[in-house]
Amino acid sequence: MHYVYILRSLSSPERYYTGMTRDLVSRLAKHNGGEVPHTSKYVPWEIKTYVAFSVQAQAIAFEKYLKTASGRAFARKRL
Repeated sequence: MHYVYILRSLSSPERYYTGMTRDLVSRLAKHNGGEVPHTSKYVPWEIKTYVAFSVQAQAIAFEKYLKTASGRAFARKRL
């Protein structure tokens, strides 16, 4: 499975991060362990939403969409 996920920072609740992985648990541990430069300043993180895809191309397309202005609006309203 391929997971597209949205994280919310517990230390700065207005901060969100969107990513994709095949192992959601270990990826969250890396974010919370400060191993991801883009998210290390805002640890700890919690999973706000995740969506599982069986096809990698669909996961990539959805992650790319969520990183657009309309995708962020969709996530705020629906996810």
